[in-house]
Amino acid sequence: MAHINLLPWREEQRQEQTRQFATVTVLSLILTAALIFMVHVTFDNQIEHQKYRNKILQDEIATLDASLKQIDALEETKEQLLARMDVIQSLQQQRPQIVHLFDDFVRTVPEGIYLRDIKQEGDQLTIKGVAESNGRVSAYMRNIDSSDWMATPKLKVIETKEGTLRSSDFTLVTSQTTPEEKKQKTKGEDS
Repeated sequence: MAHINLLPWREEQRQEQTRQFATVTVLSLILTAALIFMVHVTFDNQIEHQKYRNKILQDEIATLDASLKQIDALEETKEQLLARMDVIQSLQQQRPQIVHLFDDFVRTVPEGIYLRDIKQEGDQLTIKGVAESNGRVSAYMRNIDSSDWMATPKLKVIETKEGTLRSSDFTLVTSQTTPEEKKQKTKGEDS
């Protein structure tokens, strides 16, 4: 038999397979790189879209925070205005009380008592005066007790001074009230 040299054919076939393998590998690498690039671009787009949405949310939150601060400022202003209105209303209601109180001072002071000083702290009144006798101070306290605008008189100090005329310096504490309060107190005591 004749010797046929099959080596160049096999060598060519091996080189062809190597070329095909290299081509498939290069195409696979290109395809993998393209796929990785597409995934990377897709994720970047999603991340950018989420960042955009987060920025919109942060802007809305900042707007709402500013609105909340305005609402808090308005609530504070409202509270201040309501407090002022309460003070004004209270002053309006108390305005005639002082007139009645001074009128009651004139009506309750019996003859023989001279008032020197009247101080008011809140609803408490401190009255200092001079009386011709201790009995006049007692009469004054009864008059205060029956008054509509003063209540609960308490004698703090009474000092008798000797001289040409016998007189007593006294300090008396009472509270300012209104006729409505006095009626409620008497109803509560009767029950």
